Amino acid sequence: QVQLVESGGGLVQPGGSLRLSCAASGSIVRFYAMGWYRQAPGKQRELVARISSDGSTNTADSVKGRFTISRENAKNTVYLQMNSLKPEDTAVYYCNANPPYDSTYNYWGQGTQVTVSS
Repeated sequence: QVQLVESGGGLVQPGGSLRLSCAASGSIVRFYAMGWYRQAPGKQRELVARISSDGSTNTADSVKGRFTISRENAKNTVYLQMNSLKPEDTAVYYCNANPPYDSTYNYWGQGTQVTVSS
């Protein structure tokens, strides 16, 4: 019943910015944590950034200083502000969430394509 829906992906030039949003529908709980993963062609899915309900964050070294994750707990919504984008950031970005009653269970969004190219 829970759905995570991403939006905000698209085509941008190197050095540009993009803001991704992920909104949960059909949910009556506040997630323990929400985050963003990405998967490039031929590569494994990797963590980009994650944020807990207390506001603590984990961010991949490759995007530190460029990407910022934030959330609105009451709305179970998470955002990813991406600045200074590089071609290597090109990937499908997936929203992820864990419920507080089972933090090992993963909800996944359908993914949104981010392409960085001149």
